[in-house]
Amino acid sequence: MIYASVMQLHPGYEAEYQRRHDDLWPDLREHLKACGMRNYRIFLHPETLQLFASFETDQPLDEARLKAAPVMQRWWDAMADIMENRTDSTEPFAIPLKEVFHLP
Repeated sequence: MIYASVMQLHPGYEAEYQRRHDDLWPDLREHLKACGMRNYRIFLHPETLQLFASFETDQPLDEARLKAAPVMQRWWDAMADIMENRTDSTEPFAIPLKEVFHLP
């Protein structure tokens, strides 16, 4: 399965966002993999600062497990100052995208 979403970066934080992901915590990396995520990519639109994220899984993603992990909560807290977040938490505001075309 392929999952894709769009998030929003605050202006002026492009380099900081890159730096934080270059230094991704090993325990977060392991958690994402343990949840079945692979081929995770994030792309930045340079003008709108939208972040397009996509990843693959072999099974449907257990979002509850992904989100409940303490390392995920710490990551969201650490990223909250540079991204648009949900109003009720530090989870990034992400809009799921629907696939409309695929060229195999």
